[in-house]
Amino acid sequence: MSRTAEEIAQAHKACLDGADTINVVIATHAKGSDATVDDFGHDMTHAETKARVERCVGCREYQKALTDWGSESFTVIGKAISDADAFTG
Repeated sequence: MSRTAEEIAQAHKACLDGADTINVVIATHAKGSDATVDDFGHDMTHAETKARVERCVGCREYQKALTDWGSESFTVIGKAISDADAFTG
């Protein structure tokens, strides 16, 4: 598979967006009953929260495994994956 620099940049942005989703969903869950309608995922059950995080992680892991990223950084993405793994157990 050969991607253009623009395709790589777009895919990396999507990975960062997914990492942000992971972080936000976990943070909302951690608020418990203090979560409000302004918090993304405030109305999800624990099972729904775990499922959402697991889906996001699966996509990030697949993308991260590609070998044509060049100099794109995966520090934030890798941390989100680690945090998600700890959250989902």
